Amino acid sequence: MKIRFTHILFSVVLVILVTSCSGTMRPMHTEPVEHGVLSRSNEALRSLPEPEEKIVAAVYRFRDQTGQYKPSDRVASWSTAVTQGATSILIKAMEDSGWFTAIERESISNLLNERQIIQNIRQQHSGGQVSPLPPLLFAGVMLEGGIIGYDTNIITGGAGARYLGIGGSSKYRKDQVTIYLRAVSTQSGRILKTVHTTKSILSQQLESGVFKFVDTNKLLEAETGYTYNEPPVMAVTEAIDEAVKKLVLEGIEEGLWGAKDDDEVMAYREQFDYEKKVQRQLERDYFGFTNRPDYRGGWSLITSASMGSIIGNYNNPEVNPGFSMMIERGLTPHFSLQARGERTRISAQDAYSSPVNAADLSLNMYVLPDYRLTPFFSGGVGSFAFDRKFDGQDDRFFPYVAAEGGLDFRFNRNFGVRVSSSYRYLMLDGLDGVSMGKYNDQHWGVNVGFVINPAY
Repeated sequence: MKIRFTHILFSVVLVILVTSCSGTMRPMHTEPVEHGVLSRSNEALRSLPEPEEKIVAAVYRFRDQTGQYKPSDRVASWSTAVTQGATSILIKAMEDSGWFTAIERESISNLLNERQIIQNIRQQHSGGQVSPLPPLLFAGVMLEGGIIGYDTNIITGGAGARYLGIGGSSKYRKDQVTIYLRAVSTQSGRILKTVHTTKSILSQQLESGVFKFVDTNKLLEAETGYTYNEPPVMAVTEAIDEAVKKLVLEGIEEGLWGAKDDDEVMAYREQFDYEKKVQRQLERDYFGFTNRPDYRGGWSLITSASMGSIIGNYNNPEVNPGFSMMIERGLTPHFSLQARGERTRISAQDAYSSPVNAADLSLNMYVLPDYRLTPFFSGGVGSFAFDRKFDGQDDRFFPYVAAEGGLDFRFNRNFGVRVSSSYRYLMLDGLDGVSMGKYNDQHWGVNVGFVINPAY
């Protein structure tokens, strides 16, 4: 009756949570039109210093030069991966900057045809006396370039867990778009300046669910989830906005064009140089990750709390808390040597309960030592030791071989956290006081630790 009541209570709570989550989902209904969303770089673009004189610039076509199609696992897709309207986005960025007078060149044939129609109609209704149309503006600068790179699945990953039909998972993917923009003199054909920007595109999926028999012939099934896909068109827009801003500032620096107020330029330039300096210090690699070596060099002290249990000759072992301290010494960027001491308890319901100590020495390997987050694996040898020999025990010390794996995350070079799972196989049987069976006793544990690295 107690178990059934617990299952019913759990089911009610779960249904309430799922219902609450479902209430946050947007229902299918018609929404009013909204103003276009601005990129995060647009505010800085609009804040550029006022130009001494606007630059008459032409954009014939800012093309998608990637040739990429949307990836599809099932059928061939002929939809392009990035927007084909980058020319319109660039012209809007030129207007927002306040530095350019954009003239129409993408549809120049349509414009000339329309001017010819106007001229012909005037001739038909004016008896041959027709005043000429004003001349078209000519550009002093042409802006050329395009979307030259769209790389998909640069980084993919995820995590999940499920226990007794209850669990959840998370998946993510990172794409990347690259923009090149150049200014060309129409009088000499000289390329005045070339800039490029890169913007990541992130996608993430979160989902959880339950599939569990709460009673005989009674099945509980529920699921909820959420998917986030960063719009590629906004990534392209942000990259173009940033490219136009860089083109203006670097053109001022090289004397290609000038601003009305030099003091305003200096103040804006200081902020821009500070952002560039921070980006250079981050030392991002081709994956877009910050590369900071020696996160795990020198000596480290790791304190951990754990939950573990013995796998022995009793069918009802209990899970007990434990505490450990570990000293780690980095040998190479990938490998380190670590010594651990642990205090825990082993027990089985209505059979025995004994405090026990453990000490081991292991070699640890970090898969990605230069990144904040990295998987790690370790293997070594050690021994359990009881405070004293209990009745029925043949030995006080029980040597073992150990293996551990998990994730290590560093907030900075001094502090971090790690989550891991450990497994120990004893070389001598009888840790639980009984020496029998085909396999020796084993011990497993789940550990959560805090890392202190005082070397930096």
